[in-house]
Amino acid sequence: LYTQRRPGIDGGRTAVLEPEELDDEYFMLRIRIDGGQLDLAQLRAVANISQRYARDTADVTDRQNIQLHWIEIENVPAIWRELEAVGLSTTEACGDSPRVILGSPLAGIAAEEVLDATPAIRGITERYLGDPSLANLPRKFKTSIGWLADIPYEANDVAFIGVEHPEHGPGFDLWVGGGLSTNPMLAKRLGVWIPLDEVPDAWLGVISIFRDYGYRRLRARARLKFLLADWGVERFREVLETEYLHRKLVDGPPPVLPGRPYDHIGVHEQRDGNRYVGVAPIAGRVSGGQLARLADVVEAHGSGRVRTTPYQKLVVLDVPPHRVDSLVEALRDIGLEARPSTWRQHTMACTGIEFCKLAIVETKALAATVVADLEKRLADLDVTISINVNGCPNACARTQVADIGLKGQLVPGPDGELVEGFQVHLGGGLTMAAGQNASLGRKLRGLKTTSADLVEYVERLARRYAAGRTEGESFARWVTRADEEALR
Repeated sequence: LYTQRRPGIDGGRTAVLEPEELDDEYFMLRIRIDGGQLDLAQLRAVANISQRYARDTADVTDRQNIQLHWIEIENVPAIWRELEAVGLSTTEACGDSPRVILGSPLAGIAAEEVLDATPAIRGITERYLGDPSLANLPRKFKTSIGWLADIPYEANDVAFIGVEHPEHGPGFDLWVGGGLSTNPMLAKRLGVWIPLDEVPDAWLGVISIFRDYGYRRLRARARLKFLLADWGVERFREVLETEYLHRKLVDGPPPVLPGRPYDHIGVHEQRDGNRYVGVAPIAGRVSGGQLARLADVVEAHGSGRVRTTPYQKLVVLDVPPHRVDSLVEALRDIGLEARPSTWRQHTMACTGIEFCKLAIVETKALAATVVADLEKRLADLDVTISINVNGCPNACARTQVADIGLKGQLVPGPDGELVEGFQVHLGGGLTMAAGQNASLGRKLRGLKTTSADLVEYVERLARRYAAGRTEGESFARWVTRADEEALR
């Protein structure tokens, strides 16, 4: 629960006003959805709260939460009661605490999955959510747990990815020290194999190291990534084994990644013969009414489960094959597209200046405009390019790991006056498939665009990429070899 930004304060004043001067009387409320797993009772509860208390607002975040706005503090107890009645909460969804645990949206249904990590996620939340000993960390602590490499594991403080050990069988590879923001670092492997039932213990060991050794007095360096950078992997593993787990961990292999990244959008087969259908709201923005209609549509088509994704999308599970076409049409009728354009599918945006007190520029409405314009201008172009729109340097929408990452700032306009715009990062990405190499992107000196010129810039860049790429060459690889002028 955070106070939201008072309307009418432009981005140029974000850094100069005192926090209380930015505060509105209304609040943002973040609903914690560990693993992104929702049943229909939970979905309807979120929808009802949005419609009754939040002016029908709702955003699916890139950490699988749902955020509501315009919350009045007097209504929070009633909201909490309604959430708790269906097994949801807002506990530690904000603050210097263990935040929501990312999980694969395909957990338990993907044919390629050997172990469903859901029991580990539940084990951690049941044992440690709200634990006073973990409720006052040096800074926030982000977790990712899933067999599949379909979530941004390299950008988390701790991550567990599925592996097959040649002697011990299926388990999880442990990564630590990832995080973006203003000083981005990617997580590193500890080189250990963790069985499913020991994931909560290993998680507790890692977060306890952060609690006890993290740079609590230096807030700008109070994330686990800085501690790992100073210690190195070997020392971190040694401290974990000797001081916290009190046993040696088994050496383990790295994860075997798929030939291409997993796709949550569209119609795909589950291992039980049913289908899952992924849909793309524009930059995660939905509404309470839309979520309520989604629950009705899902139930009418024989399903009872919906997942949120860490890409601001939604996935409907357990759809009988003969109901798929009807479901896709019904979802389209409520504004949720299962066959979206590449621009709608691959664009994310943070909250931005509309509600966020840290933001400098508008993001959500801009993202919707960019998607609509690019769908018209580039309908003839067969390209896959991700765009992550961020309203400030904090990279909540993962600026540095997008094909086109946009960091909000004020930039000179045509007449020299400062206007809303972005510093541009190009060619970033995470290791989501075999042959990919994680990169924090290429920054060219002085490469910026105003918000007003963003569509033209992306169109120009996309057409240059389409004309200059080799067969099968991704945008990120093209960026690494493209002439600097081609990127401006």
